[in-house]
Amino acid sequence: MESQDEHEGDFSEIKGQHTVRRAIEVTVAGGHNILLIGPPGSGKSMMAIRIPTIMPEPTLDEFLEILSVHSVAGNTLKGPVNRFQRPYRSPHHTISDVGLLGGGSIPGPGEVSLAHNGVLFLDELPEFKRSALEVLRQPLEDGDITISRSAGKITLPCRFMLVAAMNQTPCGYIGEDCTDKPAQIQRYRSEISGPLLDRIDLHVEAPAVSIEELRNAKPGEDSKTIRERIAAARQIQRERFNGERTSSNSRMSQKHIREFCQLDQAMGDTLQQAMEQLKLSARAYDRILKVARTIADISEEKDIGMNHLLEAIQYRSLDRDIGY
Repeated sequence: MESQDEHEGDFSEIKGQHTVRRAIEVTVAGGHNILLIGPPGSGKSMMAIRIPTIMPEPTLDEFLEILSVHSVAGNTLKGPVNRFQRPYRSPHHTISDVGLLGGGSIPGPGEVSLAHNGVLFLDELPEFKRSALEVLRQPLEDGDITISRSAGKITLPCRFMLVAAMNQTPCGYIGEDCTDKPAQIQRYRSEISGPLLDRIDLHVEAPAVSIEELRNAKPGEDSKTIRERIAAARQIQRERFNGERTSSNSRMSQKHIREFCQLDQAMGDTLQQAMEQLKLSARAYDRILKVARTIADISEEKDIGMNHLLEAIQYRSLDRDIGY
């Protein structure tokens, strides 16, 4: 497989977007799911394509699982074999439910399984068929999928990191530049159901990049530096879940959350206030705690602090009024 260093592009080429870059680092460090929201040309796809360059190499067991899934699909992994890379899948929004989930007359893996231990990037998320998006809910929650057909039944792993992108409105803009009516905007947003949004840990706004930022010749932080921090955070998680099926914070069970995501009284009150104001679900509550745990791991902190919690809460953009 192609190594990370040989993957096209580097995060140093991204101009501005410091908040989004930080959110992506948190996402990869904990194996979370992320939704990027912004106007055309803000760099959403550009950043998503470069995510493989900051992902740590899979362990041998993870790579063998990747090979197994692709073998079932009849795919050949090309490129040098001296280094491992996680898969990156980016299906077009016209994909069918079967193409995304898997199936066929002879059951085979779909995109969710081909992205196992890697990234599934869905650009223009509201453009995907509603039925295709809804079938993602169970794989995102369980990490595997069972496909039953008359020719047989097959259970495939699909523990992937979902990276999705969407415009703010159908026309792509807000404010005076927006040509859409409120009803059109509402229909556009409603293509993504609440239960699916609940399963996406981070909702992040990617604003338009200013001309001044584009002209700035100073490169941003490179992929290698970011990857080193992510690898250190992943190592903390491997040691935390040593010997268990869970390998990242995004897959923590309720037992793990109670043990590793403890909050003091002040932080508990802050989270409760945020939950009430934003009208968040119980699932969103758990997601915030998992993201806060990852932020603390990046900082190499044993306990979650107030700054970690507040950062995790602010990554719920679609739970707030963002001017639609």
